[in-house]
Amino acid sequence: MSFYYIFQDGRIVLKKDGSIPLKEELPRWLTEALENSGYLDKNEKEGDRWGELPPGRALPEGYAAMERRGCWTAVGEEQFFRIGKAFHLMDWQRLHKFCGRCGARNSFDPNEGAMKCAACGELFYPVISPAVIVSVEKEGKILLGHGVNFPAGRYSVLAGFVEPGESIEECVAREIYEESKIRVKNIKYFASQPWPFPRSLMLGLTAEWESGEISPDKTEVSDVRWFAPDEIPDYYRGVSISARLIEDFIRRHTKY
Repeated sequence: MSFYYIFQDGRIVLKKDGSIPLKEELPRWLTEALENSGYLDKNEKEGDRWGELPPGRALPEGYAAMERRGCWTAVGEEQFFRIGKAFHLMDWQRLHKFCGRCGARNSFDPNEGAMKCAACGELFYPVISPAVIVSVEKEGKILLGHGVNFPAGRYSVLAGFVEPGESIEECVAREIYEESKIRVKNIKYFASQPWPFPRSLMLGLTAEWESGEISPDKTEVSDVRWFAPDEIPDYYRGVSISARLIEDFIRRHTKY
């Protein structure tokens, strides 16, 4: 049994019952219409595949395209991350059709798992962008911010991308200070999670307040506050590591 992860306009194509189609279930005309396709797992040519359908192409009856962020409720956590992996590979190949060194056409090299230039031989491997996401605590409260693009009333732990030449710890200190003007200490690893929107690897960490008074940067976050466990505002309760960090804080600071 092999699945076919098909994307259209960044959305995942699912059956109307919310399941991922099997390869043998898809009509031939649909697979022939794909702009690009490939194998999901290296060295498993009979396994799951991914494909990209052109925008505007009609879907077969009984199929619909769904936003990837919300599909976990239909497909479950395991398949949510399989969909993410498939999208990551599709997006990478779509953006690396041509060599950035000489401009010639690239093709996928299955032995290297990379896009290879036909002219100069340059290899382009899948791009992964590391980002930190941090639960900062002070006297039994957690630091949460309202992102400028969040729905009204929604907060989350602070996060940001690792810059060239930075260690993970340096990135944590810089990002927290840039967004809140808080200095932190005792930075510790919590967990990691692939987050293919479109190509991030989220590195979850915890830290403690060291000094400073909150002053939101107003560019990435419009508001930053300290919240006690019984004051936690609305937050994204999906399969994201941000929810795991917040819920871990609540669990550790709640008396039963």
